[in-house]
Amino acid sequence: MSDLVIAPELRGALDDLRPIVALESTIIAHGLPYPRNLETARLLERTVRAGGALPATIAVLDGRIRVGLDTGELERLARDGAAMRKLSTRDLGFAAARGVSGATTVAATMAIAARAGISVFATGGIGGVHRGAELSFDVSADLAELARTAVAVVSAGAKAILDLPKTLEMLETLGVPVIGLGTDVFPAFWSESSGLRLEKRCDDPAQVAAALAAHWRLGGAGAVIANPIPAADALPRDLVEDAIESALADAERQGVHGKAVTPFLLARIEASTQGRSVAANVALAVNNARIAAAIAEALCKQKPPP
Repeated sequence: MSDLVIAPELRGALDDLRPIVALESTIIAHGLPYPRNLETARLLERTVRAGGALPATIAVLDGRIRVGLDTGELERLARDGAAMRKLSTRDLGFAAARGVSGATTVAATMAIAARAGISVFATGGIGGVHRGAELSFDVSADLAELARTAVAVVSAGAKAILDLPKTLEMLETLGVPVIGLGTDVFPAFWSESSGLRLEKRCDDPAQVAAALAAHWRLGGAGAVIANPIPAADALPRDLVEDAIESALADAERQGVHGKAVTPFLLARIEASTQGRSVAANVALAVNNARIAAAIAEALCKQKPPP
């Protein structure tokens, strides 16, 4: 862990085996405008604490990989926003060597959390197989990281702009369990249901913790805990699909490709839903942080294997 800078509070919690929840930083730097991003970052951390766990927001600042940010560091991340690089696992070594600052994606946050000894991570939605990937080969590094890193990722499914059936198929191929929390269907990020059935279901955090403990004892790696957005905050699936199709057509006409596609689509969808997609994004992220804290606490109560 010598290449990580772990906040003192978290070092003590790791030594004492107390519950900790990792939080990504891309939602702060790239997901929301300032100051709403800072307010959301603070809300996520408060939600984790209220659930009995400690928050570990992860980012890279001046080449130093930070696990847990203080007030000033969190504000810097939020204020600099888009000026912060978006760092996946492939970028971490370069960022550390060159003194780069950046926000960590799901994949990078997972990798850092595991190295620090944190096994539960709350995010909004995971990345996955992009629509049209049969031509573009655009598949998120999140899936590869889930296949090799023993961290449970609590999310509202995968981002709705993706090809959700192919994403689930890829997760199955990679041996990553997808556990529905109180649901038999895969959530669709802003919407409660994608209509895609799940084979695994748990109805409370204690059941999830027991399943995770067994999964890891048997040599398993990552797991997705699919936690639907609260019904009161959800958007109708038809509304979301119409917005996505319109945004995809705009991206094609304007020649938007690669890393630029996701932020372009999210901005277009925000506009077409009159901001409802952003409000839903915050609500689901907070809900995931709440559930992740409960799972982390339940994991700490699991008896170690004989």
